[in-house]
Amino acid sequence: MTAVRDRAGVAGDVASLRAQLERVQGRRLDAPVLPVHSALASLLPGGGLRPGAAYSLSRSTSLLLALMSLPSQAGSWCGVVGMPRLGAEAAERLGVDLSRLVLIPEPGTRWLAITATIAEVLPVVAVRPSGRAPDAEISRLAARLRDRGAVLLVQGPWPQAEAVIEVEAPEWTGVGRGHGYLSGREVTVTTSSRRWPRPRRSRLLLPDASGAIAAVAEPVPTLAAVPAGGHWSADADDATLEARAVG
Repeated sequence: MTAVRDRAGVAGDVASLRAQLERVQGRRLDAPVLPVHSALASLLPGGGLRPGAAYSLSRSTSLLLALMSLPSQAGSWCGVVGMPRLGAEAAERLGVDLSRLVLIPEPGTRWLAITATIAEVLPVVAVRPSGRAPDAEISRLAARLRDRGAVLLVQGPWPQAEAVIEVEAPEWTGVGRGHGYLSGREVTVTTSSRRWPRPRRSRLLLPDASGAIAAVAEPVPTLAAVPAGGHWSADADDATLEARAVG
């Protein structure tokens, strides 16, 4: 009976802590998330974009478009503020539904006010800040995001972000010595979040040869030929195993 009471007490403590966190953050921890590509899902808390949250991204247009692609395909309208060089063709190749994409390329100094207005009506809003925003305005925008359940994708630092997503170590493929065409870019995507004890990272093709996103396949260990002594190994560091004929 004591063990049962102890378990009940622990469960009650966990429920109380969860309720406190939800009150502070203004959203349920187990709330549904907007879907993202499978190659990105493991890098995001909850496996997707959490409504009411903001994400801080490196200035990678491919990463931004990859995050917006599945939400737009699932019916969510997306707005992009302050990115005049974002191309519709690139967005479409990475899977963004252009019929649900709103572009505001030149918001000027009112970029934060415009972003807040767009967040009133669109579920996903991306912005490249053109200046520093006052803390009070950022807090008001955060409250609006939570109230409307909108997702904010910021190209640059952002306080109290749900996650910080960075793109590093790019390697282009397809070009030989003075010939060829760029066919893909391999990058390392690293995500840090206050929900995790340590960052998560993955090697991705962003974009791949078709212009989409894909995970880089893990290399498969090659087995050496079985020598006359009947031993083989996957590589020089592995212990050898004896191979015997059967039958």
